Amino acid sequence: MEEKEEELKLLGTKLSPFSWRIIWVLKLKGIEYDFIEEDLRNKSQLLLSSNPVHKKVPVLIHGGKAIPESIIILLYIEETWLKNPILPNDPYERSQALFWAKFADEKFLPEIEMAFSSTGDDQVKAVELATAALEVLEGEIKGKRFFGGDRIGFVDVVVGWIAYWLEMVEEAACFKVSNSKKFPSLHSWMNNFLEVTVIRENLPSPDDLRIFFHDLRQVKCDSLTQEIK
Repeated sequence: MEEKEEELKLLGTKLSPFSWRIIWVLKLKGIEYDFIEEDLRNKSQLLLSSNPVHKKVPVLIHGGKAIPESIIILLYIEETWLKNPILPNDPYERSQALFWAKFADEKFLPEIEMAFSSTGDDQVKAVELATAALEVLEGEIKGKRFFGGDRIGFVDVVVGWIAYWLEMVEEAACFKVSNSKKFPSLHSWMNNFLEVTVIRENLPSPDDLRIFFHDLRQVKCDSLTQEIK
């Protein structure tokens, strides 16, 4: 049974791709919600009490009940609001979507985080592993408009950050993984994804993202310098 009347709040930050995952799906499903911007340098008591284990965003609060972690939130939304589903009904197809989302989050995202946070041989190794994971995703998206087929689905939302955030992360840390010639199918998917109205109209400012990642990269580099002194 669909829940529609209870108050819905989303705790997040406007630069976090994990927060935008939730925003995209809420808008795809036409669900009204209140967005509460969190300052992660001075976390609110609401965030700390809503996610006492990890103390991270995003957190969805539905009728006073808190749901943390973006993937879990997406599944909660999908099971609570049935309109405009992002997961297929077929159990096998659903399992495949969950597999690819998990693959991207466990095999690609951590290596990009490592490449961004490191230098020298560590960064080179991380880039190699990230490229290998991207090759697998390239094979999965080949011949498709979206990972879910002809319309945007669960996997597209989970990996959507690749279409917008990745370039700025690469730029800030001076490495390159994405390549339109090496990954033509992924490049086409990126364009298709960003052309979806809900996505195109709900993205953070590129200037704000660039400043954020350049500043964060400097902090990472300063930390690395301190470690080797």
